[in-house]
Amino acid sequence: MCSRSPNPEAQKKHFVLVHGAGHGAWCWYKLSALLTSAGHNVTALDLAASGDNPKQINQVHCFADYVEPLIEFMESLPPDERVILVGHSMGGAGISIAMERFPEKISAAVFATALMPGPAISYLTIFEEVSSRLEFMDSQYRFDKGLNNPPTSAIFGPQRMTSVFYQLSPPEDLALALSSLRFFPLFDEEIKLTKEKYGSVPRVYIVCDQDLTIGEDVQRWMIKENPPHEVKMINGSDHMLMFSKPQEFFSTLQEISDQYS
Repeated sequence: MCSRSPNPEAQKKHFVLVHGAGHGAWCWYKLSALLTSAGHNVTALDLAASGDNPKQINQVHCFADYVEPLIEFMESLPPDERVILVGHSMGGAGISIAMERFPEKISAAVFATALMPGPAISYLTIFEEVSSRLEFMDSQYRFDKGLNNPPTSAIFGPQRMTSVFYQLSPPEDLALALSSLRFFPLFDEEIKLTKEKYGSVPRVYIVCDQDLTIGEDVQRWMIKENPPHEVKMINGSDHMLMFSKPQEFFSTLQEISDQYS
């Protein structure tokens, strides 16, 4: 009896990488290289007013504006193509919106130490919990609606980036971030997510135990309130796991790609 060799095309997956607040597609360069070398397709997106996206922060008024590049990309996919969405940090909100809109186009959604709202736990509840634990330090805020209103956007300062985000990452990656960071929007709107659509997409949460931005206790709280299908752990990683533990991050995504097709 002849044994069939594995189909390389079946093993090749399409990863869509969605960055966190203030960052851009540039932050995925290590992970993109590893995934591409393993034969996968990779799309790293710049959300609105992020990375090389031409929009300015004062042109981003709502989540729909912010995630427009992701939504346009998902709309452009052929009907029979399915992708693995990977959201980091605030990117978890972005992929959640895509999950609600395009559940049939997503084979799995990966929340890499990310905000993970759901039908039973709101985005604003999570955002307020994370924000309440972070010190202002040298971050800056914009008040495009006037000083008597809440801030409309923010940018992380070098001190906060060094001590809270990149404390275990290589110094050259911190230098890249400090030269590439942009203001990111602050929203006071909710994200509507349903069990029927968002809930139909397999979710995997990657916990990072040395994350000082979204602490492990907050990560575990989101997992408890909105249980994913699976939880993975990367030990010894700060918030920027694509810089501090790129090989482990890649291996974890490879496991996920083998499991969810």
